[in-house]
Amino acid sequence: MKTILAAYSGVLKGTGSSILTSLQDLPTALWPCSSKMKKHLQVISVLQWVISFLAMGIACTLLLIYMFCTDCWLIAALYTAWLIVDWNTPKQGGRRSSWVRNWTVWTYFRDYFPIRLIKTHELLPTRNYILGYHPHGIFCFGAFCNFGTEATGFSKKFPGIKPSLATLAGNFRLPVLRDYLMSGGICPVNRNSMDYLLSCNGTGNAVVIVVGGAAESLQCTPGMNSVTLKNRKGFVKLALQKGSDLVPVYSFGENDAYKQVIFKEGTCWRALQRRLQKILGFAPCLFYGSSWGIVPFCNPITTIVGEPITVPKIEDPTKEMVDLYHGMYIRSLQCLFDKYKTRFGLKESDILHIQ
Repeated sequence: MKTILAAYSGVLKGTGSSILTSLQDLPTALWPCSSKMKKHLQVISVLQWVISFLAMGIACTLLLIYMFCTDCWLIAALYTAWLIVDWNTPKQGGRRSSWVRNWTVWTYFRDYFPIRLIKTHELLPTRNYILGYHPHGIFCFGAFCNFGTEATGFSKKFPGIKPSLATLAGNFRLPVLRDYLMSGGICPVNRNSMDYLLSCNGTGNAVVIVVGGAAESLQCTPGMNSVTLKNRKGFVKLALQKGSDLVPVYSFGENDAYKQVIFKEGTCWRALQRRLQKILGFAPCLFYGSSWGIVPFCNPITTIVGEPITVPKIEDPTKEMVDLYHGMYIRSLQCLFDKYKTRFGLKESDILHIQ
């Protein structure tokens, strides 16, 4: 009550500065609409990304087919022609947009969880890098926010480095969705795309690969510290062939975004998931969140970018050489996890399980 009277007194005094100061001193409880609106915008920003990733490609494909049966067939024909001409662009560095990467909506997306990016070492613009991102989670919220947008200030933290988040190549065969993904600097995780970014695009490129992929997403659940890495050596071989340094990246809290029903190995449901994973390229997870089942829990996600491992260029590396650098990468990732785990809600006794 005294604070309100003080503000009213500032109004009576008639000076703009005193009015502003008095209003700023009011308790935040007196401004419920503003805080509620901000929270709603955060939920909407996250929801639009989830729905876009799940449904935009299929919806736009069906819409394009439908338009061919209407008076708008010419628009559909022109877009289809453009799609054919532009088909290989995702494999050649894509078409990123600084404007899209800096949309205000991504700051609301970041603040919903919230998501943070922590730099531990410099990345030199004179080198190329392969960043191994762990764990996958359900939707890779940390990977997208940190490397597909500028919401956490990647370009300011790592000047001269251009991140390219790699995802399923199938997403780039779907109309509109492909352009939406490319605008954020997202690229297909296939050989042609990786070769171009690491060999034909100069230096200062950082390709971000979610190493565990679909298989890892089937194991993610709150409190689970497990990564699928033991037999994932393709990214190490690629790093050797291109002479690109390896950088381990771990996101604490990525697995806490959703709860998931995990079926035991050997059950018919797990067998169905595995079969669909091979057919579709991604794992159909049975997950749920806080609102309507699809909105994730607002638990903090903190992404730590570790120390680069210098990798020599060997065009035809031997199995022994690949195993050597794969082992170095695993040890570096484990050290990164152990160093920061107690700072982000885990116990000293918690360990990182490598599967």
